[in-house]
Amino acid sequence: MSIDLNTMPKLGFGLMRLPEKDGTIDMDHVNRMVDAYMQAGMNYFDTAYVYHGGNSEKTVKEALVKRYPRDRFMLATKLPAWVLKTPEDRDRVFNEQLERCGVDYFDFYLLHSIEDGSNGETYERLDCFNWGLKKKAEGKIRHFGFSFHGSPAYLMQVLDAHPEIEFVQIQLNYADWKNPVVRSGELYEILHARNIPMIIMEPVKGGTLASLKPELEQMYKAVRPEASVASWALRFVGSLPGVMTILSGMSTADQVADNIKTFSHFEPL
Repeated sequence: MSIDLNTMPKLGFGLMRLPEKDGTIDMDHVNRMVDAYMQAGMNYFDTAYVYHGGNSEKTVKEALVKRYPRDRFMLATKLPAWVLKTPEDRDRVFNEQLERCGVDYFDFYLLHSIEDGSNGETYERLDCFNWGLKKKAEGKIRHFGFSFHGSPAYLMQVLDAHPEIEFVQIQLNYADWKNPVVRSGELYEILHARNIPMIIMEPVKGGTLASLKPELEQMYKAVRPEASVASWALRFVGSLPGVMTILSGMSTADQVADNIKTFSHFEPL
C-alpha cells in the first residue's frame, strides 16, 4: 500500500513535549490541543515507546483513541533498539504499545533512531526489518519506515539493503541544512533523489528557531509583521518537494493555533 502524499496533513502532532502540571501530563490541556488540531482537518499523531517515560503512548489512548473514531486519525509510534535484547523483545514491546495506545494497528511504524553503530546494528542483528514486514502482512502495521540520525553514507547503505522501506523520518530545518553533524541537506537530497517520502522532525530545532536574536526577528517582522518567527522555519521545510508531514512537538494550545494558522493557508517560502 503506497503512501499518497496528497492525503497526508502537512502538519503532524508530535507527542514528545506535552504540557505537564504537577509533574504529570496535563490531560485537559492536551485534549484541547488535540481537539483544535483535529477540528482544523489534520490527523497525524506521532509518539514513541520512550516519550514521557512511556506516558505519551498512554496519553494517545486517553486524548485520542477514546475520544475519536479510529478511522479519523493516523497514529505513528516507534520500536526502540536500546530496550531490545532478544528477538522476543520485539513482540513484547510492540504488544505493549498496542495496549498502551488502545489500538489494534499502527498506521505508521518506525525503527527508532537508526544511526551509525549501535542502533543500526541492533536492528540488523535482531532482524527487525523482516519482523516489521511480517507485522505489516498481519495488518498490525500499515506503513513501515525508520527515523534516522546518522551519516549520509550510512543512510544510503541502509536504503540499499532495505528497499522495502516506505518512508524515512529525518531532522531537517534551515539551521541544520549544512550543519556538519546533522547534515540535513545531504540526507534530504538522498531521499528526494530516490523518491522516498519524508517525515520531518525538529523543523524548529527544538524551539530554537521560534525565538531568535532581536535583530534577526526584526528582519522577519519587517517582511511579515503578523507572522510568528516559527512560521518561517515551518514554511521552509514545507516548501521542499517530497516532504510528506512535518512534526511539531507542540506544548501549548497557542503553539497549536499558530501552527494551524501556518498550514491552513500554506504559502511556500
